[in-house]
Amino acid sequence: MTRLKLRPLALAIAAAGFAPFVAQAAPAPDPQPDPQSSEQGKSDAARLGEITVTARRREENLNEIPVAVTALSEAKIEVLNIEDLGDLQGQVPNLTIYAARGSSSTVTAYIRGIGQSDPLWGVEPGVGVYIDDVYVARPQGALLDVLDVDRIEVLRGPQGTLYGKNTIGGAIKYVTKPLLPDFGARVSLTAGEYEQFDVKASVNAPIGSDAVVARFSAASLNRDGFGENLVTGAPVSDKEILVARGTLGFYPSDALNVIVSADWMDDQSGVRGAQMLAPNRFAPTLLPLRSRYDVRNGMRNVNDTAMQGASATVNWQPGGAWSFKSVTAYRESDTETNIDFDTLPNIIADVRAAYEDDQFTQEFQGTYIGDNLSGVVGLYYFDGTAGGTVRNNFFNLQFGTTNGFVDTTQWALFAEGTYQVSDRFKVTAGARYTNEKKEADVLNQGFPNAQFATPIVTLADFTDDLSTNNISPKLSLDYQATDDTMVYGLVSRGFKSGGYNIRANTASFPLSARPFKDESVTSFEIGSKSALYDDTFFLNLAYFWNKYKDVQLSVFTSFVLPNGQPSFFGDFTNAGKADVKGVEVEFVANPTERLTLSGNLAYLDAEYSEFIDRGVNVANIQEFTNAPPFQAGMTAQYRWDVFGGELSGRVTGTYQGRVVPTTDLSPAIQQAPYALLGAGLLWRSDESPWSVALQGSNLTDRAYRTTGYNIAALGVLTGFYGPPRQVSLTVAYTFD
Repeated sequence: MTRLKLRPLALAIAAAGFAPFVAQAAPAPDPQPDPQSSEQGKSDAARLGEITVTARRREENLNEIPVAVTALSEAKIEVLNIEDLGDLQGQVPNLTIYAARGSSSTVTAYIRGIGQSDPLWGVEPGVGVYIDDVYVARPQGALLDVLDVDRIEVLRGPQGTLYGKNTIGGAIKYVTKPLLPDFGARVSLTAGEYEQFDVKASVNAPIGSDAVVARFSAASLNRDGFGENLVTGAPVSDKEILVARGTLGFYPSDALNVIVSADWMDDQSGVRGAQMLAPNRFAPTLLPLRSRYDVRNGMRNVNDTAMQGASATVNWQPGGAWSFKSVTAYRESDTETNIDFDTLPNIIADVRAAYEDDQFTQEFQGTYIGDNLSGVVGLYYFDGTAGGTVRNNFFNLQFGTTNGFVDTTQWALFAEGTYQVSDRFKVTAGARYTNEKKEADVLNQGFPNAQFATPIVTLADFTDDLSTNNISPKLSLDYQATDDTMVYGLVSRGFKSGGYNIRANTASFPLSARPFKDESVTSFEIGSKSALYDDTFFLNLAYFWNKYKDVQLSVFTSFVLPNGQPSFFGDFTNAGKADVKGVEVEFVANPTERLTLSGNLAYLDAEYSEFIDRGVNVANIQEFTNAPPFQAGMTAQYRWDVFGGELSGRVTGTYQGRVVPTTDLSPAIQQAPYALLGAGLLWRSDESPWSVALQGSNLTDRAYRTTGYNIAALGVLTGFYGPPRQVSLTVAYTFD
């Protein structure tokens, strides 16, 4: 797993190869307006009409593209108090996103009922996360905190004909702020409940020549725990994250520029608290605690993740209709975590896990913008290794390891083009060809004690490889029905490759070494985008119907060892067929100049039509995970002229229907419908460098579960909860 470690050096050498261009005098990038000042004084509806996105790999107006995409600008992110990607919950229709189980920075994301809840290595996520143009392959560390961000785009539905890595459910694109030709800097301090104290800083500056521009940002994010370990006194569900990002831009000519970026994140937050939902039968005298965050874990409070990456992007515009881009990137992450499943001082289900992964990607794009035809063609290459070791101690009697790695190599050709048939009618067609190979090396063993030194039994020992070839097409039609309304329809295919269960136990389950199959979805969608009443009311509608096949699921099975001791096995399986239908509504309205109403409403109907369990179709009793039937969000914002600036006040309410978070369908873990309330006050002025924000989230202190564990063999029934009520004050200063 070390063979990719030399690639950062190769990347640096490649970037250095462009240095001679810098010696030529050339203009810095064209001036770009500061989003903070350019949006000042405009209605939110007008801002929506002006948001430019790159969802289709070229700059387009958000409200004019036939794609189901939600884009949140920097100003909107600040108003809504979005601190990390998890705060997108309720702001994007049919998106379910939260921190995975005991972690604070590992992401679980579902779009339209498609995702992946198990962060085990070697399993592809159903929703792709991108930092600018770079795909982040692993969920560890991917619940990104907001730092120096320009916008966040969320694309719903299969993404394969445009984005580097095929993602079957959708994509979340985290777009960092661009390089600017003039000096600018910003510092913000945030203090809040639970001893929250965050510091964020960014600076943009030309360096030596107007052909070289640099941008650097960093943050220290800290908060005390929502609870504590009553045995050790250690904080639980606290936050301790350091993050930094640097970008260097070279502009040797109007036709060529090179952007080199690097980012780093170190998360040393403690474990998240899990509440016992029922007494563990192996420790019946230890009753559940009243607090949803306090624990009595016997394991040390270890939950560390480090992530870093670097990229070099070359943009070349030789003139005419064509432009070209090359994106070379390397990323890696390491995680060490203790998982006390039972949350008790007793040794019942104590797990120590260490994960590591690295990835190298190369993407070449060619973009064509002509009079009647525009589009993109590309070549994508991905080479990644993910692996680790998990040490399991059950009852201080059973000791075993899950150990191995999966090496994934993929190359793909993709293309998508739009032809303007008439002034009002356009046709878009695209396709992606993917060739992917996965190689698994698994060695799972049993040991006599917690030293894990000398194995006494081999549970699984195999190497194997799996090759996949896939063609995923797309066809869409859009028609400008009136000057104010565009309607569209599209058909697209998406797929997620199969793989191997690293937890394989061939001694008890001989078939567990076999690979699980690719899953695929055929998506039909119709929608409309309208800008009405002189651009004071924007309304986006979408209806979709997904034909989902070979759904990949992570399941836990209890069994009894030959010596009579209870145990369990984590497996991956394919669930046959399903139909997922839904409706999505997004709107922004300005009833008056000072009042803005915005929101979304989503309906989801996800049902299995075939789910074979031991030869029997049990589709009628199975349910989709992380697929609430209803979701909604509503924000009312009002602006006043106060103290020489603008004071903006908002109230936000979000609603989520019943959620089944895990495939075991335990009623105790399921979350009933709930609503959350947030509010904020934000003051800023064009005449002052200062801005102040008072923000509150979950103001009613609603208790709601995001996920949990139900492991009957170990007596474990626990739930993980979202954050409690929090109030914070942010003061920021901008340097020009």
